[in-house]
Amino acid sequence: MFGMALSSVIGLITTILITRTFGTQSDINAYFAANRLTEILFVLVSGGALASAYLPTFTGFLTRGDLRGAWRMASAVANLVLLILVLACGIAWIFAPWVVDHILAPGFSDTGQIELTVSLLRIMLITPILFGMSGLLMATLQAHQNFILPALAPAAYRLGMILGIFLFVPKWGIYGLAWGVVLGTCMHLIIQIPGLRGKGATYSRTLGLDDPAVAEVGRLMLPRLLGVAVVQINFLVNTNLASRMAEGSVSALTYAFALMIMPQAIIAQAIAIAALPTFSAQVALGQLKGMRDALAATLRGVVFLAFPATVGLILLRREIVGALFERGLFDSQSTELVAWALLWFAAGLLGHSLLEVVSRAFYALHDTRTPVLVGVGAMSLNVLLSILFSLAFLRLGRAPIGGLALANSLATAIEATVLLWLIHRRFGGMDLRAQRRGITAIILASSAMAVTIIIWLALTGDQSVWISGGAGIVLGGAVYWLVALLLGVPDAKEIPEAIFKRGGADA
Repeated sequence: MFGMALSSVIGLITTILITRTFGTQSDINAYFAANRLTEILFVLVSGGALASAYLPTFTGFLTRGDLRGAWRMASAVANLVLLILVLACGIAWIFAPWVVDHILAPGFSDTGQIELTVSLLRIMLITPILFGMSGLLMATLQAHQNFILPALAPAAYRLGMILGIFLFVPKWGIYGLAWGVVLGTCMHLIIQIPGLRGKGATYSRTLGLDDPAVAEVGRLMLPRLLGVAVVQINFLVNTNLASRMAEGSVSALTYAFALMIMPQAIIAQAIAIAALPTFSAQVALGQLKGMRDALAATLRGVVFLAFPATVGLILLRREIVGALFERGLFDSQSTELVAWALLWFAAGLLGHSLLEVVSRAFYALHDTRTPVLVGVGAMSLNVLLSILFSLAFLRLGRAPIGGLALANSLATAIEATVLLWLIHRRFGGMDLRAQRRGITAIILASSAMAVTIIIWLALTGDQSVWISGGAGIVLGGAVYWLVALLLGVPDAKEIPEAIFKRGGADA
């Protein structure tokens, strides 16, 4: 969580610098459209799809003490990933003009903006190859219960972007930001390499096409690959639709989603990343009851942190966006546009957070098919809802990007609910009565927090956004934690104790 929080803070600084420099105008819209394809290539080949299949298999070797088999399998997977990414990026480089004009941003009518998007895309196609190796290294370290370097890698990536903004952008404009992304990707990989020391790592020049372990990774990866592909298609649809809306819609949607994903990363991704190796080891040892209990406690902790974050983000959205971004080329109109999208994205924070954990429980059980099938259905619904809700918002006279954000939140909530029900059936029950008691207390504490924030905003309406927003976050959080303690929510006491205990042990 500390690493994720640090990465999120540096990521926030990066976003502030970008918004100050480029606002929500055409250049940054071209950058975000180009960056969408590079993210897709990374996620499809070596991001979430590969990690969810590779990590449980690699952990199985470690649990059995077979280091030679583990590193032979890791080498084969790395070689395959490198080969596939080089070919995919090469093809994308050649057909970049067609990809931009027909898939990424067909709504860009300005020829200069289209050509800019193509040029930026070709620069950033270097990054999926580097991210591929870095993502595989990240999963390997996590399998060894080494979380700090992987958690700091995103911070190193953002630092590279910041260097690009200060060193490259003054000379090359938006192209400097693209080269900053390349620099950041290199730093994302390099910072993790020292983590291999003492792990007995060896490299084999093989593709492992006849290796059963590699075949197992492929078998687990294929369903997950389909699910990730559907999610990325949904992002493409959103970028496509936003490019047809008012100027600034693509960047506003990106900024709003980034703000929502920050607490999700600190709360849910950090917990889920740490939990997956433990879940996988419990499955390898046949300790399914232990995994069930660990999963239930983990989900309770996620709800305890994510639900009030959702409420706070909704109530303080304008203050947060204004305080962070409103300067330079990012004006009050940009603030309203981003805050409007954030309102509807924030409604999905709890669903996104629960999904991070429960999907990894299935991966640990070597079941990538179930979450993928559910995810395909949910994201297909997301595409349909994106079209319908954006049209509905437009008819109501509101910015249609709110409909795109709402569609994402609703589809994700449905996906998380279905997976929770399925994992409950898989384990034959997860003590839902106790969970309901805790959730009721969390809702009451969050309600007290909401009332406090609303009163505070009414009293400080003429104050700066830093006072109304910043103090509102601190005051609301304090009220939530105090009420939760009084209502006997276990996490209100256990989470601080765990943090201080770990801190004392580290000291």
